[in-house]
Amino acid sequence: MQSTRSKGVGKSTAVFLIAVLLAVMTLAAYWPVKGHDFLEYDDDLYVTANRQVRQGLTWEGVSWAFGAGHAKNWHPVTWISHMADVELFGMEARAHHWINVAFHILNALLLFYLLHGTTGFMWRSAFVAAFFALHPLHVESVAWISERKDLLCAFFWLLTLLAYAGYARRPGLRRYGAVVVFFILALMSKPMAVTLPFVLILMDVWPLQRFSFQDQGRGFSWGLLREKIPLMGLSAASCLITYLVQKSGGAVGTLGAYPPAGRFANALVSYVRYMGNMFWPADLTVFYPYPEQISAWQTAGAAMLLIAITLLAIVAIKRRPWLASGWFWFLGTLIPVIGLVQIGLQSHADRYTYVPLIGLFVIVVWTVSEFAGQRPFPRNLSSAAGLAAVTLLGISSCFQTAHWKDTHTLFTRALAVTENNYVAHNALGILEARKGNRTEAAAHYQTALTAKPDYASVHNNLGLVLVEQGMTEQAVFHYHEAVRIDPKFSRAHNNLGAALMRQNKIDEAMAHFRRAIETDSDYPEAYNNLGNALVKKGKIDEAIENYRRALKIEPSLVMAHYNLGNALAAASDLDGAAGAYFEALRLDTDFTQVHNNLGTVLARKGDFGRAVEHFQLAVQYFPEDAAARKNLEKALEFREKQDPSEVIGSKTNRVHQSDENRDRTEKRSIGRNREHP
Repeated sequence: MQSTRSKGVGKSTAVFLIAVLLAVMTLAAYWPVKGHDFLEYDDDLYVTANRQVRQGLTWEGVSWAFGAGHAKNWHPVTWISHMADVELFGMEARAHHWINVAFHILNALLLFYLLHGTTGFMWRSAFVAAFFALHPLHVESVAWISERKDLLCAFFWLLTLLAYAGYARRPGLRRYGAVVVFFILALMSKPMAVTLPFVLILMDVWPLQRFSFQDQGRGFSWGLLREKIPLMGLSAASCLITYLVQKSGGAVGTLGAYPPAGRFANALVSYVRYMGNMFWPADLTVFYPYPEQISAWQTAGAAMLLIAITLLAIVAIKRRPWLASGWFWFLGTLIPVIGLVQIGLQSHADRYTYVPLIGLFVIVVWTVSEFAGQRPFPRNLSSAAGLAAVTLLGISSCFQTAHWKDTHTLFTRALAVTENNYVAHNALGILEARKGNRTEAAAHYQTALTAKPDYASVHNNLGLVLVEQGMTEQAVFHYHEAVRIDPKFSRAHNNLGAALMRQNKIDEAMAHFRRAIETDSDYPEAYNNLGNALVKKGKIDEAIENYRRALKIEPSLVMAHYNLGNALAAASDLDGAAGAYFEALRLDTDFTQVHNNLGTVLARKGDFGRAVEHFQLAVQYFPEDAAARKNLEKALEFREKQDPSEVIGSKTNRVHQSDENRDRTEKRSIGRNREHP
């Protein structure tokens, strides 16, 4: 890798061609995403099952983005980005993937321009940007739609650094304001940007050299620190917001589950693992289980290696400041996600290296370039080696990207390269359950529980399968386990309530529906199910209120329209009931169970012509339904007489629904309770 500085206007063409080549190589490496789907792993939370995002860009959605702690994070810019995708491209997964790739390309180009502009070294900067663009460790951040937050954070992170470089050359309020604005946008994309003020101090050391360890005239200045204080205040505020949001969402691991000694050991080993994967990116996957135990020799070895490199970087800081700047960039930017505060179940994650690896890439490229320049062999040899490395990384990333094609491919890969991967078994169990393969789904869930008995999501998902198999008692046990492990698990509370309803334990069921709503006030299915329980208790008015709350949150919730129709019919609001039934049919023309009840309401209104039509449809779809046949006979008779004084369903039969029809609608309602990844 050549170490000569680029000079003069003649280099502008080379800079442009390098930028084009970076973009083309990155596009080629990620070309497989053209056929990729949304994943059944966080993509539902971020896009496919997120009501606010699916509506596209709306004022309501933007307001929600700034106030929501959905998905256990506060990152409004990320939410708005996903909304913009839906507004522009709808729910076509390919377009969402290409936007991720576009941001990754932009980030690589920004990194190239940043390093070239601040150091003057064109080829070194190009190689760092190429390693960043094509390294397989970054595939997770690009090929996973849910990781848009990584890409956006890095985008505004690099814009912050570029703005800071401009401010360092010519300090001024306007330029400092640009630094602040870009930094805020980075924090609102992903809170991992909290370490950015620390990185600005590293930039003062190198490459900006705003103070030097060799020149006493440019030594440490308190002014350089003071200008970072407002940014540090923003970082502190972001840390507090993030901790509160993740704590309330149950994402922060307790000391009992993850003891401090274990966290510290895992952090040390993870640092070394990230370094090893940078040089040898093999067996990469979406989830790495937290180790049950880390040996003392692994911990000690990792600590000694990190200390040795740190001392080397400090000793060499005068002659080779990029060593210290790059090394502390790597160490410092990983601190929020290294596991000292445990977020989630993973021991480490490829996506966490998206920004931190820049520091190591700088160390490798600048050190190799300096070494090549001081040795009596052709400089082109180091450039050839660099090009070979870039090519191999690009090919490896292309293969790694293919593993992210769909949920089955992704987690099958996870099982192949890891042991006891309970998250992978849970994900594959969900897929099998949705295909109706209950035995296979239960096997995956049981394997996951063997590896991790306190995995609340698996208990919940196994409960769903057991309910479908008619084993309600066993399902209730697993739901209880889920809410015992995670008392704020709203879906498990809702599912437990639904199972208790099957056992006619109405009061217990209502308690869990209310707990689900307390935990997640925007949970429409829980409001709907609470309404059903209130109907059984004879509290029709309260039931109607809960159905309407459900529909305010999710207007397309068919079961809530249907149940609201039943409740309004029971309250003798026939126009309201008919409207609710018609809306249910408009949303789902296959919801054939509604025809009998709609016919009943129309008959009570004296509209026997339309009542007959719906009773005929009810009999057509369910010829075994005796209630529908009886209603059809009466409606035909009354249509001939046109005598509204005695109508179907009056008083004693306000909603004439057979036991079979009720079972069908209850099963349909239970089916709305989704599995949890």
